[in-house]
Amino acid sequence: MRYPIYSKNNVWGCILSVLLLGGCSSFQNGFLGFAPFGDKQEYIRARNSYNAQKYNEAVRELTQYIYKAGNVKRREARAYRLLGMSYEQLNQLDKALETYLEALEFHPHNIPLLTSAAALYQRTGLIDKSQLLYDRVLKQDPTNLNALAGQAENYRTFGFFSKARQYYDAYFRLNPGASPQYRAQYASTFLNQGNFEQAFIHITMALAQDPQQPDYWLISAKASFGLDRFEDALAAINTAVNLAPQRTDLQLYKIIGIYQTKHYRQAAQAAKEFTQKYPSSQLGWLLLALSEQELNQQAASRKHLRKATELDPASFTGQVAHQLLQVRK
Repeated sequence: MRYPIYSKNNVWGCILSVLLLGGCSSFQNGFLGFAPFGDKQEYIRARNSYNAQKYNEAVRELTQYIYKAGNVKRREARAYRLLGMSYEQLNQLDKALETYLEALEFHPHNIPLLTSAAALYQRTGLIDKSQLLYDRVLKQDPTNLNALAGQAENYRTFGFFSKARQYYDAYFRLNPGASPQYRAQYASTFLNQGNFEQAFIHITMALAQDPQQPDYWLISAKASFGLDRFEDALAAINTAVNLAPQRTDLQLYKIIGIYQTKHYRQAAQAAKEFTQKYPSSQLGWLLLALSEQELNQQAASRKHLRKATELDPASFTGQVAHQLLQVRK
């Protein structure tokens, strides 16, 4: 079999053939195996729309590009992935997943597609399916950072904290300058197992990289409480509240911290102000009642336990409040 030699004259001859007669099969099929020039321009236009955050335009252009005239060559992995990403940006997660799964029928070993689909499964709570896809990536590339971090988060979500740390350890070895969010997630695995010292060490590392994240300060506060370092814990939760004053969970945790340090009058005052602002908060009423109990304000405590119970008797907080109310009759 003889292969064409792309000499200078041959190339220019092909160009002339294309311009004048539509000839030269090497250009029609893509010179030297690349996609035809028109196809490339169509894809670039869609990519530019995506980069300009014009996601609806990107979806329209990519859909035309992939399915135009049933041209299977257009069903390339990068086009599918960009279409799926566009759907994700539009929060059309079902369509995004459908796109990724169709793409994997054509490109079953494509790592960017596998990680995109795995991340979307994780985002939508389908953790077992996410794990399967990340495993497929790691069999091909054991050093893939996206898969290592994703699998670590999957095991953390399932509560397998020691297993999660194995993936985090591998991730940090390969990427010592990793984003602090991974160090914070790593710290949380220690916190959940009651290893407050290691939790504190690693969340401090995360805070050194980014001290503006209230959730990092919350983890630091919980670790400090576990280490009986109450003043440090209160300082950390105060910082968290200052960074995100609109977050009621942080405000409630601050009240818990004040209560745990036995500043009952201060806790009662904070809980009273909180329940005035958020009267539907069961936990707020419960904390107020507990603080009043410690201050020997029995009538007020019973009143607020009833309030906590009545808001939602079936909830855990409601049941706790009800039990305390029965004991204090």
